[in-house]
Amino acid sequence: LVLLVVAATSLYLERKRLFTLADGAALVGAEAFELDDVSLTPDGPRATLDSADVAAAAAGYLATAPRSGFESLTLERADTVDGRSATVALSAYWRPPLLTALVPEGIRIEVTAVARSVFSR
Repeated sequence: LVLLVVAATSLYLERKRLFTLADGAALVGAEAFELDDVSLTPDGPRATLDSADVAAAAAGYLATAPRSGFESLTLERADTVDGRSATVALSAYWRPPLLTALVPEGIRIEVTAVARSVFSR
């Protein structure tokens, strides 16, 4: 029972670490616009994102962000669906401590983070 609790805690913490990395990449992606891409609307200024810019910004962030300990870290998705929000999905493999004999190839975990730039008056 103790080994299962340790494994579950390890999985939870690894997922949180991966989500934190994805969240940072999404935040950088949400800021991946030029001032020329900002338009004035009745609700105020609004930036328009491009999927290629979001992907490049997320990849650049991941290239420089601390990411030690992740096995087979993969950028699964980095784009914008609505032109306002950046979506980043990451995956990595997790191996349970002390129970690697039960799951020798590990378990793939995936997280998705969404971020949006908001201008305020």
